[in-house]
Amino acid sequence: MSTLLKDLYNKKFYDNFSVVLENHVPDFEKKKFCKMIFSTDFDSMELKDRMRHTATVLNYFLPNGFEKSISIIIKCISQIKSQSSNWGSIEYLFFADYIERYGIDYYEQSVEALEFTTQFITCEFAVRPFLIKYPKMVLQMKKWAKHNDAKVRRLATEGIRPRLPWAMALPEFKKNPVKVLEILEILKNDESEFVRRSVANNLNDISKDHPNVIIEIAKNWKGISKETDDIIKHASRTLLKQGHSDILNHYGLNSKNILVQNLKIEKSKVKIGDNLSFSFELENTNKTLKYIRLEYAIYFLRQNGSYGKKVFKISEKEYQKQSITFISKSHSFRIITTKKYYLGQQFLSVICNGMESEKVGFVLI
Repeated sequence: MSTLLKDLYNKKFYDNFSVVLENHVPDFEKKKFCKMIFSTDFDSMELKDRMRHTATVLNYFLPNGFEKSISIIIKCISQIKSQSSNWGSIEYLFFADYIERYGIDYYEQSVEALEFTTQFITCEFAVRPFLIKYPKMVLQMKKWAKHNDAKVRRLATEGIRPRLPWAMALPEFKKNPVKVLEILEILKNDESEFVRRSVANNLNDISKDHPNVIIEIAKNWKGISKETDDIIKHASRTLLKQGHSDILNHYGLNSKNILVQNLKIEKSKVKIGDNLSFSFELENTNKTLKYIRLEYAIYFLRQNGSYGKKVFKISEKEYQKQSITFISKSHSFRIITTKKYYLGQQFLSVICNGMESEKVGFVLI
């Protein structure tokens, strides 16, 4: 059985969805609907293509006029929700895509539809074109930040993330995140961890363009609550990986009197699919306990012969005073769809509280 996400859009799914459509779409023709869905190029479509294709075919069977068509979609969603309690079933993202595509010129109706639909399937991608076209959409996001449903509050922060992965860019907010921060300020003490995690991810996005903004927020939010401290720590992950001195100082992570020694790689040649095993000694020469963040970096060979550095966390904890700790670790070079390896010389280093060791080399074969 296929495990590809795109194959969530299959005959069984469309058969079940057709039953819902028969209840709400006048004169619905299931046979024609399925024939249009399973077009000659359906098998070659990826996930997002199938999602968009489903929205397009659905629109063919709905009445003309967005106000009429969206009212039917809301009835369909209501029926599906009543039959399943699973929020976020990815195959239903085409509902959000429908609003984005066919509702962009119908602001008021689309706002209501987005608010309703995101309580069934996230509209974080669909809301972004509205943020670009309608400046007043930011005010709507601020209203949603105070909504009684956590999924709507999450839309307020996730939808306006400057660097939301796989989503339309929001260059205005990447350049100036002030309006984004106003929303995050409302949500920083949200009762839902689901929402707070989105706040942290949003702040992490902002840190990539405005690191000093996050440093200032870290200082201002420190100690407000355990939850806000957790938000800032998660939001600081990119700056910590970059070894940004101000955030390291904020967490008391300095490398004074700490030594990384005897970094060794088990084998000088590593085959794709195998693990790279390495070890080193960590010496804390301080006369007190030391809180240490340990990471390792791999300099991956690129196609053009240059190297790309990727940092991976090992641990973050206290080490005994005047102690030497032996540490071993391995990194998998298993084949994954999101990473392409290039054979040849690569390098590895260890990073201790932002201080990087000498690199050692190995060959990927």
